Amino acid sequence: MQSNACIELKDLKLQTQIGTYGPDATVPKEHLLDLTLFIDSKLVFIAEDLMENVFDYDPLVLEIIQIAGHGHYETQERLMTRIIQICSKYPEIQSLEISLRKSPVFANSGSLGVRLSIDQNTLADIRIA
Repeated sequence: MQSNACIELKDLKLQTQIGTYGPDATVPKEHLLDLTLFIDSKLVFIAEDLMENVFDYDPLVLEIIQIAGHGHYETQERLMTRIIQICSKYPEIQSLEISLRKSPVFANSGSLGVRLSIDQNTLADIRIA
């Protein structure tokens, strides 16, 4: 029997600056991150309730928060790329899905985002680079 496991981070409000906007443009009030990390199920289905038996995601979340607040990004894609690079440093992460969206988009409504799936082979290539 094969099993899969993932860690899901939803709606993390990032304190970041993304984009350049003119005087009449709608400036986003928030940038929200969704991140799904696929890991070995042995790190979730555990026999003993010990931190050493699971993937400690707290350092990863802290790194993401730090780079999001570090400077100005022209695009959502660049911040996403940096988050993926951080994720690649954790060997427990086998693959991932990431989504970053901003809102509002127009007339104080809507959200607009970018989503990317990184498979095991692509993540391995990032680790080598």
